[in-house]
Amino acid sequence: MSTSQKQLSKKSQSQSISLDLPSGVSASFDKGEIVIKGPLGKVNQDFSKIPVGIKIEGAKVEITTAGSRRTDNAVLNTAKSLVRNAINGVTYGYEYKLKVIYAHFPVSVKVQGNKVLVENFYGERSPRVAEIIGDTKAQVQGEDIVISGVSIKDVGQTAANLEQATKVKRKDQRVFLDGVYVYERTRKGKV
Repeated sequence: MSTSQKQLSKKSQSQSISLDLPSGVSASFDKGEIVIKGPLGKVNQDFSKIPVGIKIEGAKVEITTAGSRRTDNAVLNTAKSLVRNAINGVTYGYEYKLKVIYAHFPVSVKVQGNKVLVENFYGERSPRVAEIIGDTKAQVQGEDIVISGVSIKDVGQTAANLEQATKVKRKDQRVFLDGVYVYERTRKGKV
């Protein structure tokens, strides 16, 4: 077999990875979207734009790609991480902790519906508003804000919204350190 034939046969081989579902977790795949349900809730993940094939058989999720090139391997591992994060989310949940830092004006934080209000930030009259994404929950515990949920994407985006809402503009950031900052990211429950 010549080297060009070896390369051609290597290109046409498909790769696959299978993930085991823990007890109490179920998965379904329909129209490019996988839904993973567990004891803490459910997570939807859209795979319509990711070039992988997903097959669910019993307590296993099998992910396959069309080829075995470097990009196919990267896409396969990305899809595996998305499914694994969803499984961990419905089993254990995710939690981000943010610290409210202020030196100039005392800041108060309130949760109203699906928004977090940061009041009196640099003495401003109107509160700074950050949106809570999805089924994420936000709690204020003294100087900390605890954001928890089953979708790592929603929890991370809510934390990023809080950081961006309190970003200092047109001032030296080395001097004006006021804001809300993430200081801990954890997976809740047993590890």
